[in-house]
Amino acid sequence: MKISFYVLSESKAQDFLGFICQLTQTALNKSAQSLLILIEDGTLLANLDTALWAQEPTSFIPHQCLSDTDNKSTNDRGTDDSNINIATSEVSAPVLLGNHMPADFNGIVLNTTTRPVNDFMAATNNSKPSRVLELIRPDATSTQEGRNKYKAYQQLGYDLTHFKV
Repeated sequence: MKISFYVLSESKAQDFLGFICQLTQTALNKSAQSLLILIEDGTLLANLDTALWAQEPTSFIPHQCLSDTDNKSTNDRGTDDSNINIATSEVSAPVLLGNHMPADFNGIVLNTTTRPVNDFMAATNNSKPSRVLELIRPDATSTQEGRNKYKAYQQLGYDLTHFKV
């Protein structure tokens, strides 16, 4: 599996949602595979959902939110999710947002969480992403989490690259 680390500059980190939207559009343009954006922060999920729908008409990014794996109601995440489209059975959008990996997922994963993607793969049946995009913000905590993920992926023998953006 290919893992790409994107080390964000201060300006990219300040427009984190914009960068995620831009990277999502780039991944969709370069691949026919589905893209899963892993998000454990309910506020980030709601904000990203809005940002993806609010893209300019020429760069609209169709997406779908996955339901929680533990069958909590959507309001248990502590955010106002009234505008979020929760998929409960069938996945049909090219971009998925969620806090888990769907069974048999084999597309691209954009990981915004503090955990390596392997943690999510272990909890899911037959998931094998083709590529993982990791985002590292320019602060000490995110940098350390990125180093931990890098070491975990390196021990598993994955193909690792990094980009300063």
